Amino acid sequence: MELPFAESYKIKMVETLRRSSREEREKWLKDSCYNLFKLRSEYVYIDLLTDSGTGAMSDKQWSAMMVGDESYAGASSYHLMKDTIKKLFGFADFLPTHQGRAAENVLFTVLVKPENIIPGNSHFDTTKGHIEFRKAHAVDCTIDEAFNPTLNHPFKGNINLNKLEKVLKENPIEKIPFIIVTLTCNSSGGQPVSLQNLKDVHMLARKYGTRVLFDSARFAENAYFIKTREKGYENKTIREIVLEMFSYADMMTMSSKKDAIVNIGGFIAMRDHDLFQQASVYNILFEGYITYGGMAGRDMSALSQGLMEATEFDYLETRVKQVAYLGEKLKNYGVPVLEPFGGHAIFIDAKKFLPTIPKEEFIAQTLAIEIYLEGGVRAVEIGTLLADRDPETRENRFPELEMVRLAIPRRVYTNNHMDYVAVTVANVYQYRNTFKNGFKIIREAPILRHFTVELDKIC
Repeated sequence: MELPFAESYKIKMVETLRRSSREEREKWLKDSCYNLFKLRSEYVYIDLLTDSGTGAMSDKQWSAMMVGDESYAGASSYHLMKDTIKKLFGFADFLPTHQGRAAENVLFTVLVKPENIIPGNSHFDTTKGHIEFRKAHAVDCTIDEAFNPTLNHPFKGNINLNKLEKVLKENPIEKIPFIIVTLTCNSSGGQPVSLQNLKDVHMLARKYGTRVLFDSARFAENAYFIKTREKGYENKTIREIVLEMFSYADMMTMSSKKDAIVNIGGFIAMRDHDLFQQASVYNILFEGYITYGGMAGRDMSALSQGLMEATEFDYLETRVKQVAYLGEKLKNYGVPVLEPFGGHAIFIDAKKFLPTIPKEEFIAQTLAIEIYLEGGVRAVEIGTLLADRDPETRENRFPELEMVRLAIPRRVYTNNHMDYVAVTVANVYQYRNTFKNGFKIIREAPILRHFTVELDKIC
């Protein structure tokens, strides 16, 4: 008989989870103004809000923390991280930051000016927030196939080259400081970008005289999909693929809380030493000295080890197959999900799930709330709340994809937990036609509102 697939790790430590009643969850939600971000963690049975900083570190990562160097300047942990980044990505200069949005804040302070235009593939929420905060404009150039949830396209994160070239042609190049490529593309369903597309984007950038920035939070998952889906790379190692991927970038930002499998940390890396020197000024101002940048030495050591573990094929296969396991379970129950499955999460098509809820009443948020009420599973809305308001008209933006994301932490849950999640969602799906109303906003922040928004039921 063929041996079945099994995880590439074993469990050494466990954390107790508390079950709750529906009555308790109803009270907690009301007290939280129906914002799942505001729930206390002990009120959640299975937490799929995010895969950012929620993974389980390995024994080797914990060991690395014990030998972390906490010197203020020039720590050995910094040099370990510098050497690891050079080896994996090919960048000689880097700046540590405490997380990904901090990396964006430092780099964009140097590069992004009012009225600039930043084309890319479905910009992540903090990326768009940092762009719009600086009175610049994010232009989505993702391929059209990304917005068809049932279309089985292997690289839905790709940039449409015609859309991109149109932006580059029709605007002064001095207004376009860089093109951003998000790996994998979270906002369009955790979808990968092909290596051919990375090459083509790089060529267009060179043709028109601008730079390429990779938002690299899930770069290793992207490399896994290149290896398993793109012709000519099936015999390459993950690290060989990663090095080639980043040869087509001028700079990168990373939230290391994803594919470096740590609970805190991030960095900026670049080829241009002059840019490094400019960014260093703001790194010191916002984060800390350039050899720690808001991170403890122990965290830099764990991050370096995590980058090496995340670029091992066995780890990635375990990771991606667990996501697919949940996706197949949901499909078998008839739940409409985005396909093909991404690397870090399953995305439920909320419009198809709840066709009776008007778009103005936050379809995906309504569904995420019902999933929590049913089984204590916390997911997150990737829809109208996250899309925020147009910075000029202040009208709600209604994205083509209205989704609920079930983001799976790395090395945390077993497939028994995935079975529980699938049945929770399936139960909600069975009585989906009973939902008539969604929610209204009673208080919101002027930017990145979804984190702190307060809602009330529409009766």
